[in-house]
Amino acid sequence: MGNLRTALLAWLMARSAQGRFVMRVDDLDRVKKGAAERQLADLAALGVNWDGEVLYQSSRLGAYEDAVKQLNQAGLVYECYCTRKEIQAASTAPHGAPGAYPGTCRSLTEAEREARRAQRPAALRLKAEASSWQVTDRFAGHYTDTVDDFVLVRGDGVFAYNLTCVIDDAFQGVTEVVRGDDLLPSAPRQAYLAHLLGVEAPLYAHVPLALNSSGARLAKRDGAVTLADLREAGVSTRQIMRMMAASLPLPPVTDNKGQTHLPETAEQMLEVFSPALIRQEPWIVADPLTSH
Repeated sequence: MGNLRTALLAWLMARSAQGRFVMRVDDLDRVKKGAAERQLADLAALGVNWDGEVLYQSSRLGAYEDAVKQLNQAGLVYECYCTRKEIQAASTAPHGAPGAYPGTCRSLTEAEREARRAQRPAALRLKAEASSWQVTDRFAGHYTDTVDDFVLVRGDGVFAYNLTCVIDDAFQGVTEVVRGDDLLPSAPRQAYLAHLLGVEAPLYAHVPLALNSSGARLAKRDGAVTLADLREAGVSTRQIMRMMAASLPLPPVTDNKGQTHLPETAEQMLEVFSPALIRQEPWIVADPLTSH
């Protein structure tokens, strides 16, 4: 429900600005067969449509390779052999920056790299030349956060999200990214990488997440939290849309019978939507089956 609500918000913000809304499937990691198709079908069921063809990142490997080569030729890439446990231990040390990569492998000699290669495959990291970067967010304003030597290519050879989203945002002509506010700290890294690659960083709009009554992200343990689960439990798509409209919150609409109610379709939402209406606190979904 949280992912669908964020996608719906992105659609509303694009359409209300007479903009294009593009769809991208991040399918580089291991994904269950049919998962992308189910998610696209869920979005379509809510009335979320998109312009042009769906872009699958698995079709873009050459573009990612070219970007890494460009950065490498500029001396901005190095091999890293650290495990997550080692990075966590270093970043929680007395003088470590919480969550930031401490640069352990940045200055290894070639002999040291050869010895590490024998132990585990290398990830590729950006050799950042800035310690922080500023982005513009519709809700957070001018936001500055840490830029560390983040991963470009994982040890298993998979291109990292922080790389691929930058390249594909530029490729698809994205001017504003609307996504969950848990990703706000990643935006400065991505904008900095866009700067290095010579492409324009988009504006951002990070929106609050959907959380359970304990303040954690909605998950299967919270019961019926997917479109399929709710439908199986007898909750209609119109009821789900009213639930989301209330969460934003949106004002009521008047139907052709003169009755007033919360919007029940994406088009009805668009009639009354404004970015200024978006509540800047998380959507607490205590029980999806009773919230509608």
